[in-house]
Amino acid sequence: MSDAFRTFHLQHGGLLYEAGDVSVHALSDPSFTLVHEAAYWVLVTEGRVNVTLGAERFVLLSEHYLATPGSGSLQGGRGLVIVQRGYRNIRQLGGPLEASGRLRYVDGCSDTLLVCPPRLGEPCLNHLHIPPHTDQSEHAHPSLRIGVIARGGGVCRTASGDVPLTDGLGWLIPAGLRHSFSTRERPLDVFAWHPDSDFGPTDEDHPMINRTLLLGR
Repeated sequence: MSDAFRTFHLQHGGLLYEAGDVSVHALSDPSFTLVHEAAYWVLVTEGRVNVTLGAERFVLLSEHYLATPGSGSLQGGRGLVIVQRGYRNIRQLGGPLEASGRLRYVDGCSDTLLVCPPRLGEPCLNHLHIPPHTDQSEHAHPSLRIGVIARGGGVCRTASGDVPLTDGLGWLIPAGLRHSFSTRERPLDVFAWHPDSDFGPTDEDHPMINRTLLLGR
């Protein structure tokens, strides 16, 4: 895999990236097929995506997201589809994104955990909000990050130079890459997918068991 920050234009459908069990696709084709042996995260940037999952049918609009195991199909619209083979996520959908995140992040930014990991260490999906006139501290992540610009603009700064970020642009940050985001007059809101997490429930630690008081023992 390249060690550079990568961007993806989503005007034309097709495979954008593949490594190991993870692949990234542009949702621009008339139809995108979801197969049973994989998990999907669908991030919509434009138009209407008609979703068919078995007997269920519904529509996703701009700034909506869907996490689902296969099988089914997507028709219309534009956006990014992240696929992880050999994993089964839990179906969740939502959107549009709020004005800012609900959790504090670095340098005055904020984040909302949109799709929580079902178990400790599994993938998650976030909404990262970077306010106007922000210059993030340089940082890195222990695993890759994949996402799309939902709205706004700015730049990603790396040792190789500044990369402009605009509405509807897909992106990928390799593990360990030193980078930072910068904004001026406009905020920057992005969907950010992580393939792993150091947060999440376990058999010994989750809300249901933690809030169960066994009587008579």
